[in-house]
Amino acid sequence: MKTSTELQRYSLNGETMGTRYTALFYAGTGIDTDEIDHRLARAVARVDQQMSAWKPDSDLNRLNAAPEQGWVSVPKELATVLSVALRVSQQSGGAFDIAVGDLVNAWGFGPGEQTVTEQTPGTIPPRPRLLASAALVVDPQRNQVRKRVPLNLDLSGIAKGFGVDELARCLEGLGITCYLVGIDGEMRARGVKPDGQCWAVALEKPNRGVREVMGVMELSDAAIATSGDYRHWVDVAGQSYAHTMNPATGAPLCNPLAAVTVVAASCMLADAWATALMVLGETEGPRLAQERGMDALFVLREGEQFKEISIVGGQLQAQIETR
Repeated sequence: MKTSTELQRYSLNGETMGTRYTALFYAGTGIDTDEIDHRLARAVARVDQQMSAWKPDSDLNRLNAAPEQGWVSVPKELATVLSVALRVSQQSGGAFDIAVGDLVNAWGFGPGEQTVTEQTPGTIPPRPRLLASAALVVDPQRNQVRKRVPLNLDLSGIAKGFGVDELARCLEGLGITCYLVGIDGEMRARGVKPDGQCWAVALEKPNRGVREVMGVMELSDAAIATSGDYRHWVDVAGQSYAHTMNPATGAPLCNPLAAVTVVAASCMLADAWATALMVLGETEGPRLAQERGMDALFVLREGEQFKEISIVGGQLQAQIETR
């Protein structure tokens, strides 16, 4: 068995989902990094091909185009993500909803050349009568899905997290058990570094147009994901609209939250719950996080300052004012 002094640090990365994946890990010397990188790239490419709203021939778009009431066969991974998405939707009271593809497109955040103008709010397509949790049936045993009504599904709030989990599964399948993998800001870690230190993950200050570190979180055997209003937005008539949709209003979010970070067992769950808590807002979000015993950090805008609400193991911590 190799000792920690025999372990070497490796760093691999590549393009996926409109951004980049990264993999930092420790393993023995002489491993085939080209083969590992090929497997990592193939793992995230499979997720993208199944779940992208931007690829016309993706399995997700095939499902979106399928007629209602009939069963549609989908890949196992997509069936898994859809099942988890519906469960989080139910547990969050509908705050997390994947049936918002029409809204995402109408507000210019989806594929195509949609132009957002002052008239956009008055021309948004009507919302589906049901949330996806009520309008979609998933049979994970047969990997089949049935739509009760026409739906335009969007998995941008969960697919990237699942992609990170697939990177982790890929490394573990190769016997690598000390790693930090990520896609953009969604990360998952296992083990600790050979010197015994946890993996350090930077939390970004939610300022638009400026990349600045707000803090650092140590991670081991867990995943982390952040949902925020500072990466993708549109300005219409002097009003900024973030890319996250509120299923209850059929419009982009409008609350004081600038970002929500969640730590969970899987990155898929962290990703979905970060979106759900962001939608729930500065009062209901922390309340539900406490009820569910979650680890979450809420960052609120208060003028030119930020206020942090930290919840660890469902317990409310001290609230901090930051600049």
